[in-house]
Formats: sequence, structure tokens, C-alpha cells
Amino acid sequence: MRITKFGHACIRVETADTVLVVDPGGWSEPDSVDGATVVLVTHEHPDHLSVEHLRAADAPIFTIDAVAGQLAENAPDLSERVSTVAPGDRFDAGVSVTAVGELHAVIHPETQRFANSGYLIEAEGSVLYHPGDAFTPPGRDVDLLLLPVHAPWSKTSEVIDFARAVGAPKAVAVHDGLLNDTGLGLVGNLVSGMLETNGQSYQRVAPGRDIDLAG
Repeated sequence: MRITKFGHACIRVETADTVLVVDPGGWSEPDSVDGATVVLVTHEHPDHLSVEHLRAADAPIFTIDAVAGQLAENAPDLSERVSTVAPGDRFDAGVSVTAVGELHAVIHPETQRFANSGYLIEAEGSVLYHPGDAFTPPGRDVDLLLLPVHAPWSKTSEVIDFARAVGAPKAVAVHDGLLNDTGLGLVGNLVSGMLETNGQSYQRVAPGRDIDLAG
């Protein structure tokens, strides 16, 4: 299995028969969807959802009702490729995937609360978890947590506590597109140090680079 980190929140998982891409949004590279056989979208925000990238993928799209509705209104040509999922649904996307959670994290009490689904991905004996924009527990053990390290809706202590609660042996940074090199270093040092005391590891991988599950 090959796991590649792309810009911001986008992850690509390749097995012998499947090329699964999660959240190829407007802040991720167009080539993230090259050869994709399936795309998962966690929610409707443009850093996670790009109509142009979805059109380029020419692959089935699994997502939530809110995204399906937005696509039906703004990109009806994509609707025939969309399948909707609900919390707890387990579905075949070339590999086994389970939808986790239904709400985006609170940005501010006075702002709209959006829908969001994380995804548990089971491939070649490993379990990966991409929570989208939420700190919803996966409800089971995972081998790799794609950890949202920075957002308008979070603080670093919450990032650390979520990663510890999930308990994955390895966490890799996603949702890092708003951080410059100074911020990446500062947040990385904090998260890494705190997870190491819990027997976990943390890594930030540059866009376009592969993630080593064993490393």
C-alpha cells in the first residue's frame, strides 16, 4: 500500500486495485486525483471540496447529503457519480470504508454548524482514519491517524488530546495549509513531544511525499 500526503487535507491511498483520494480540495494539487478510482469528500468547505478536481478524477464520489446537494445545485454533471453515506455506514470503495460522525467542529457558537463525515479506511491489514474537520473518535483502534493540526476551529491542546484519545501508534499532520514554516515547526514540536510521552509518534510530511506506516 502507498499513502501519499497532498496539499492541506488531501490524502491518496493506493493498493493493487484501488486509488482512493480523500478531500482533494482547492488547496490540494490537481495531480492528487490522477488515476483515482474513488474519491471521498468529508464536507462542503472549499479547502476539502473542489469541483474542478472532482471533474478531473472521473471516479465515483462518496460523500454526505450536504455535499451531494451542493454538487447537484452547482455541478449537476457530477451528480450521477455521487453516492451518499450516513454515520456508521460501511461501504465498498475498492477497500472497506466506514463513515464516522456527522458534524463539523464548532468554529464559533454564532456561526453555522456544518455536516462532516470522517472515514475509516481498511486496506491491506491496516486501518487509517481521516476525521475531516472534526475531533470525532473513530470508535475502534486505528494504525494511522491523519491528524488535523491547525484550523480556525481548534487549538493545539485539542489536537493533542484528540490524538491521544484515538491512540494510533502514528499520527501524520493534515489540515496544515494555513501554517508557514515557523508555525509548522512550533505546532509539530508541541504535538510530537506530547504524543511521545503517550507512546505515540507524530510526523509532518511535505505535500507530494509518501507516508511510511512503519517509520
